[in-house]
Amino acid sequence: MSVIRKEIQVKLQEIFVDLFDDDGIVISNDTTAKDIDEWDSLMHITLMVTVEREFGIKFRAEEIGQLKCVGELIDLIVERKG
Repeated sequence: MSVIRKEIQVKLQEIFVDLFDDDGIVISNDTTAKDIDEWDSLMHITLMVTVEREFGIKFRAEEIGQLKCVGELIDLIVERKG
């Protein structure tokens, strides 16, 4: 994993712990909404808005709906941060 991807994953880890209020959450590239009980459609939007704010980026609506796992989210952040 590249340094940039690792830094993004560390920041996302902090975001997930804060948003889901669960210090036990550990994310990986393969983590999906099915892995976290509270990750429903409303929390998905909250998560995306928080990620946009924290990383200073914007996602298109279709991108948000197509994300399947944390690894894809990291890819999208890397692409946006370019």
